[in-house]
Amino acid sequence: MLWLNFLHLYQPVNKDAYIIEEATEKSYLRIIRALEEHSNIKFTLNITGCLFLRWEDLGYLDLIKRIKILVNKGNLELTGSAAYHPLLPLIPEEETRRQIKENEEILKKYLGNNFKPKGFFLPELAYSSKVAKIIKSFGYKWILLDEFAYNGRTEEVDFNEVYRDSYSSLKIIFRSRELSSSYVPELIFQLLNCGAETSYPIITATDGELYGLRHNDPDAIFEKVLKHPKLKTITFSDFVNKHTKIYKIKPINSSWETTSRDLKNRTPFSLWFNPKNKIQVKLWELANFAYNLIEKNKKDKNYSWARWHFVRGLASCTFWWASGRDFRHVFGPVSWGPDEIERGLNEFIRAIRSLDNPHTKKDKLKAEKMYIKIKSMVWSKHWKKYWPLNS
Repeated sequence: MLWLNFLHLYQPVNKDAYIIEEATEKSYLRIIRALEEHSNIKFTLNITGCLFLRWEDLGYLDLIKRIKILVNKGNLELTGSAAYHPLLPLIPEEETRRQIKENEEILKKYLGNNFKPKGFFLPELAYSSKVAKIIKSFGYKWILLDEFAYNGRTEEVDFNEVYRDSYSSLKIIFRSRELSSSYVPELIFQLLNCGAETSYPIITATDGELYGLRHNDPDAIFEKVLKHPKLKTITFSDFVNKHTKIYKIKPINSSWETTSRDLKNRTPFSLWFNPKNKIQVKLWELANFAYNLIEKNKKDKNYSWARWHFVRGLASCTFWWASGRDFRHVFGPVSWGPDEIERGLNEFIRAIRSLDNPHTKKDKLKAEKMYIKIKSMVWSKHWKKYWPLNS
């Protein structure tokens, strides 16, 4: 049985230290240790640049060294991404380019100046042809997409094949949404032990936190699977390289959470921007206002500090926590968290407050009103709608 396993390791750069430490101790270290102990196993990971930054702050330099060793041995393949995990189809093209470039610089800092990934991870697997063309311009060879991006359905992808994006010429590997929604090691363990044969590779992509933080695995099924003699793993780049016949397609705008209803409503990224979600609409208004104001003041002596705050607010989590969708079916929470929304909201207003130019005073006052309005909306909704469910 061939298993292509993609794991996404990410924590917002402004997340509380104890949360990053918990995810690292329970999940990330487990994944790295498993690769160290099973030299025949190969995984492909995205480790977002901002997580490397926090690991250094929190004293996980030894973990970074271990990751570098696994990369050099070929057991671990890392991809490129955007440094602070924004929803790329929803942000300005110049911001997309900046974050891709910064992510590359961060990876080189920790993995060596010659390090250059072949694949690219779109945060939340959020695809658009515009973003794909930008990724291609940086020299990347392939991207991972959810099978929903093929044509809005989940039963027509041939997982034996590699596809090519007609818009960008990037090669595409599709993950199985259904299989990725399970605790994948447990599923593979069952298939292997019942002697099931598959005519196609098992291609899965999940958050790394599934391996310990979100899902308790007291029987160590993950480690048992890796020892199984009938299991074979390869990296995503190796899978791409094995294919000479590539099928051209035109992917649709989508993410790994896009639904048929989203497509019908023409809101493929509704989890992060739903026109009917008043809080998300206002958050994006403030985000765009902050971006434009900062860009108008590139010569401001505090420009870099304004950018420092802005990119932290632009993380997809700011908007995700305002969606209110239930993710308990995939080992997650209900995506409503006023404190998490406020975390991003505070970064946007601090970015604007950071500017030194006295001519920004009028814009700052406007931003403060927007900020106060959003805070009021968030907490009013929390107490009126969500508190009764928890009381």
